[in-house]
Amino acid sequence: MVDKQDKIYLAGHRGMVGSAIYQQLIEAGYQNIVVRTHAELDLNDQTSVRQFMEYERPNQVILAAAKVGGIHANNEYPAEFIYQNLMMEANVIHQAWQVGCKHLLFLGSSCIYPKFAEQPMRENELLTGVLESTNEPYAIAKIAGIKLCESYNRQYGVDYRSVMPTNLYGENDNFHLENSHVIPALIRKFHDAKVSNSPTVSVWGTGKAMREFLHVEDMAAACLHVMSLDKEQYQSCTEPMLSHLNVGTGKDVTVRELAETIQDVVGYQGQISWDSTKPDGTPRKLMDISKLKSLGWQPKIALKEGLDRTYQWFVEHQGQFKAQ
Repeated sequence: MVDKQDKIYLAGHRGMVGSAIYQQLIEAGYQNIVVRTHAELDLNDQTSVRQFMEYERPNQVILAAAKVGGIHANNEYPAEFIYQNLMMEANVIHQAWQVGCKHLLFLGSSCIYPKFAEQPMRENELLTGVLESTNEPYAIAKIAGIKLCESYNRQYGVDYRSVMPTNLYGENDNFHLENSHVIPALIRKFHDAKVSNSPTVSVWGTGKAMREFLHVEDMAAACLHVMSLDKEQYQSCTEPMLSHLNVGTGKDVTVRELAETIQDVVGYQGQISWDSTKPDGTPRKLMDISKLKSLGWQPKIALKEGLDRTYQWFVEHQGQFKAQ
């Protein structure tokens, strides 16, 4: 699908996922990559996005920009999560179509699936039940992004694709103690407790919830793989009016197992205290990745290896997080 001479606009190139995609595009020989920082281009601003698209006129668009966060952030800022994600998606997808861009890749999230979806979650579980309340606004925004792509494909004959990653982690993650996702938050907590010799670390929930985690490098590789498929290959594993693909590992662990593994990686010697007054979120979120695997992709980085790499990156860059 992608010619290496094509102009590719990568939205969100400074984020964890976007930076990994950018690096892999460069390593794969793509040289005509267009990026903008938030200060240079506010994707929530329709006029700015229109002017940018009219000026650059990209052949391909990868929409990796998003407002993201963990349970706490989703609970505290629901209006920001739904508004900003809806605006980014609508502006970028519509304006890409307006300038004749026929190929686009939209990155969503596994939270699009119902709270009690059958496990592992297949693509056709979408819109079959009630969403998890703690991140419903974000999930609705991501579902809207999928439906935007499907609608433009249906009405205008473009080739806009969607990939739904499981929980992502890795280098360049956000390690804010309250607003980050579970892995960076736990790495930060255990590291700070280790440095301060704190006897206990408090972790939200009961530890019984099960989660699947994918290293961002594997996610970037999946994005490039999906982009490389011709239209017939991609459509062979999707369904009419249901054109997204799951991306994950197909394996999950309890949050308790995850916390204990991170404790070991960090080298923290104290105790874990479970705060059961805080929400667990969805009981289980495991992706069925059989469709993407049938197209020739599979993850390569095991959880322990990925956590070791992520913690090493955090130690080397922790100075930028001390004020958070």
